[in-house]
Amino acid sequence: MRLFAKARAVGMMCAAVSALALAAAPAAAQDGDKWCSGQTIRLFSGGPAGGAFNSIIDRGAMQAAEDTGAEVQIVYSDWDFDRMVQQLREAISQAPDGIAMMGHPGDDALMPLAEQADEAGIPMMYMNVDVPRIRERFGSGYVGATLYNQGQALGAETLRLAGDRIGPGDKAIVMSRWESENRAQRELGLVDALEDAGIEVIKLQEAEGASADQMLQLPTLTSTLLSNPEVKLIGYPGGPWLSAAPVFMEAVGKAPDEIIGVGFDLGQGVMRAFDGGYVLVTSDQQPYLQGYMPVLSLCQQLVYKLGPLNVDTGAGFVTVDNYQDVAPLAEQGIR
Repeated sequence: MRLFAKARAVGMMCAAVSALALAAAPAAAQDGDKWCSGQTIRLFSGGPAGGAFNSIIDRGAMQAAEDTGAEVQIVYSDWDFDRMVQQLREAISQAPDGIAMMGHPGDDALMPLAEQADEAGIPMMYMNVDVPRIRERFGSGYVGATLYNQGQALGAETLRLAGDRIGPGDKAIVMSRWESENRAQRELGLVDALEDAGIEVIKLQEAEGASADQMLQLPTLTSTLLSNPEVKLIGYPGGPWLSAAPVFMEAVGKAPDEIIGVGFDLGQGVMRAFDGGYVLVTSDQQPYLQGYMPVLSLCQQLVYKLGPLNVDTGAGFVTVDNYQDVAPLAEQGIR
């Protein structure tokens, strides 16, 4: 089934979430109190302060703070997995009431700290990248896309939309943090879908620090394209990367229609890349919800002793045919 992102989807879902929070509020809330006031939640935003992707997470988290009354403390990590682990260690030692954690470092790196949090009675939610072994052991929740399936679906939609522009025997590049088993699942799904269609895929490693500054990838990507001039498609590992596609293509002298650009996530820069013809399709994972829902779930766990939420935020595809429907929401920093 092909799912297509609609401009009103986030507004409708967030309105429903807000209604749920208000409906669940105790009587004291009617006297002007917020039902989760007094609870402190440490939320990992993933990237740098003001980053194109994680700033959408921030808006969702702060809206949840406004709706529930929780104190939300946002942590920025510049997409540095080792820094995330260290910051989580510090967060547990400071004993907030709950923690919403990016799963990027993976099960092995986070397992000892998840155990410490559990022993300290600090509930944890995971966001953006799943950690299935940790969640199985400690019963934690997850808000984000089902990554491998998301990547495979993007591959199928790419092939449908591209038609005869790419096919068996052609070459593609897919970039990711391939050393991170948990994080790379969605790009791996894309690779498998393309290879199943007979396309040769070059798995290009992200340059050190390029998750935060995509221009650090330019030398490696340029040299790879110069060595493989027949490449017809590039799979980018996130919204900031798609936003940089025009710069990448101009650097190697490629016109917008010469190399198909596909990837994940939205944002104002991605809309501009669509406008310029550099992007064919992106798979939206609604980061606004990845900020909002973990705060809501932790509040429900802390105040009402409810079980954690598990929410697949993969909304579907934004394409050259429908991106203008969500462009106003991208300008507002919601999509």
